[in-house]
Amino acid sequence: MLYSMPLASNGVVQEWRPLGQQGDAENARLLSDVSREIQTNGIIRPKGYNVSWHSNPDIEKHHFGHAHPMKPWRLTLAKGLIMSYGMHTAMDTYVSRQATREELEDFHSADYLEYLKTAKVALPDDDYPKDFNLGGSDCPIFEGLFNYCSMYAGASIDAARKLCNNESDIAINWSGGLHHAKKAEASGFCYVNDIVLAILQLLRKHPRVLYIDIDVHHGDGVEEAFWSTDRVMTLSIHKYDGLNFFPGTGDLERTGPDSEGNPGAHHAINVPLNDGIDDDQYVWLFKTLVGLCVERFQPTAIVLQCGADSLAGDRLGRFNVQVQGHGACVAYCKSLNIPLLLVGGGGYTPRNVARAWAHETSIAIGCDSTLDPIIPIHTPYRTHFRHETIFPTLSEILAGENRPNKNSEKKVREIVASITEQLRFVNRAPSVQSSSIPPDLTAFKDDIEDRLREEREEVDQELRRNKEQGLSGAMEY
Repeated sequence: MLYSMPLASNGVVQEWRPLGQQGDAENARLLSDVSREIQTNGIIRPKGYNVSWHSNPDIEKHHFGHAHPMKPWRLTLAKGLIMSYGMHTAMDTYVSRQATREELEDFHSADYLEYLKTAKVALPDDDYPKDFNLGGSDCPIFEGLFNYCSMYAGASIDAARKLCNNESDIAINWSGGLHHAKKAEASGFCYVNDIVLAILQLLRKHPRVLYIDIDVHHGDGVEEAFWSTDRVMTLSIHKYDGLNFFPGTGDLERTGPDSEGNPGAHHAINVPLNDGIDDDQYVWLFKTLVGLCVERFQPTAIVLQCGADSLAGDRLGRFNVQVQGHGACVAYCKSLNIPLLLVGGGGYTPRNVARAWAHETSIAIGCDSTLDPIIPIHTPYRTHFRHETIFPTLSEILAGENRPNKNSEKKVREIVASITEQLRFVNRAPSVQSSSIPPDLTAFKDDIEDRLREEREEVDQELRRNKEQGLSGAMEY
């Protein structure tokens, strides 16, 4: 059956049933429509490489709350659009499983996971342990939370394993990409860091992994997890305002540990941007910096976090990047012919999220140049997309809002120059066999613990300074 569709009650997704229950004739018509799209758009399995798509409709059922920006049903929109074109027929599709407790403990602490599993929805906010940052408007406790987390984490872990086993060349998990979660702390709508768990899987085979983050928010959780290793390089391109925009980290000078003797020195690359950056500037910056990182670091696998809140028209983001520009980043990574894991991330205007991830799926399978941008008439919730094309214009998206680009050409080139200089201090990767490098996950865990202590001290110091200066206010997402 092609789709699962929700039945809504008072705006909350409560029950799911197959579209096929509308009747055999209706379902046959839908199958015929999809078959026609496959033919019209030339959708076939890619030649010479495999793409896998990892998803689970149960993830889409969960609900953070009426007013919460994170809407898992955006995955329903994306899946419906992908499948309406018939793109699923060009991929190996897998219903993802829940990650095991042991797998989650590769990164997360046992006491944090236990609390995540047993926390009760009905408790008032003040009763939640402050150490875990759970409860309240940021990371609420909702029904089925642990199942939700373990399912999206399981999808990323399995996708990484497909890459390690050479069963996939590109693996996709649009439900993943929750990059803010820490070892023992929820943060920024993220509870379990599936990206860290996936990278740990990749490191069992791959000597070096390049993590790239195009979410509008700094990928702080992933950066922190691999702060002290030279086997992972993190590159985050994001909006930065240290006092007013979450998470308040990711300035240009944040390059890794200060000590040159620490293997992770210079391996954290941050690209702080202002509002309004457009496709031309963004894509040029992305290709330039990723090209420099690949040339210097020589990764054997790439993880690309495709947060869609960097798109124009997002509920939280303020960039002017369009679906075409966002997709160009995916296309460039694909062109490098390095095993590639694509995960989702932020994105708080569901129709934008669905457009972007459907387009990027078409890039992964190689049919983007032949795909009709007009959304198929049989697409579920088609009216929700507002515009009938995958590529609405910027003026249509912003509906007349004037949003200037606050990133000067001079600023962008200075960023590139600074990072070029930073990369000079990264040792060129030696030519080694993957099998000769042990995973050594214990060392990573020790590094994470040390980094957590340092982070807590830095945050405490920053809060004290802000209070003294009268700057301690609520941070914008």
